[in-house]
Amino acid sequence: MSRTLGPEAPATPPSEPEHAIDEAGGTTAQHAGLAAVDTTVFDGVRDRAAAVIARYPEPRSALLPLLHLVQHVEGHVSRAGIAFCAEALQITTAEVSAVATFYTMYKREPVGRHLVSVCTNTLCAALGGDDIYAAVRERLGGIGHEQTSADGAMTIEHAECLAACDLAPVLTVDYEFFDKQTVDSALEIIDALARGEKPQPTRGAPLTEFRAVELLLAGFFDDPAVGGLDAVAGPSAAEESLRGARLAEERGWTAPPVPDQGDDS
Repeated sequence: MSRTLGPEAPATPPSEPEHAIDEAGGTTAQHAGLAAVDTTVFDGVRDRAAAVIARYPEPRSALLPLLHLVQHVEGHVSRAGIAFCAEALQITTAEVSAVATFYTMYKREPVGRHLVSVCTNTLCAALGGDDIYAAVRERLGGIGHEQTSADGAMTIEHAECLAACDLAPVLTVDYEFFDKQTVDSALEIIDALARGEKPQPTRGAPLTEFRAVELLLAGFFDDPAVGGLDAVAGPSAAEESLRGARLAEERGWTAPPVPDQGDDS
């Protein structure tokens, strides 16, 4: 018998054709596997899942925020989370898995209370990002990429790019920025997090925790874990990022007008 498309789905009973397509667009084997997964851990967010789906003209379009809702509940995208999304959106577990394994913000192993992302792309690496990553992982007990400290406090990861080259080297904690880091300043952040403190990011909202941020990414701002819109407000741009725009304003520089359609000049 060939393998099914769903993640770790049990074999289809011999009495049912494995590749029969049902009304939901999946095979008998895929939906048999779906039914066998216990998704009761998500019972408390089923109303929120329905609210997410209602935002979109087609249910399957809600998959990205729904996966963030799953991570809010479990701290990662588990097999149960995949089944929950497939059930809610009436798509196959294979379709959910394809998305969950493509985007790096969806984690397949449990994340600690905080996710520490260290940029090790070219400019950050040249300015000390590799040294920062090495020092942080050593401080956390020698763990590696996408691994979690023994106390469950922090998960560390390489970040391919955090889009802040003008402020390199940078790291983020739960996606909030700490700019112009050194080994010493990065270790101060890690030590503070280990003590249960939440240091103020250079830019962005005050720190909460990874699961609370996942609720924000799912589109919910009214939960006590988040603290409302006021709690997520914060500066988003640094002086280095705005300098060019301010010079242009001071000197009256403007972009050339867009040519009229059909103008070959």
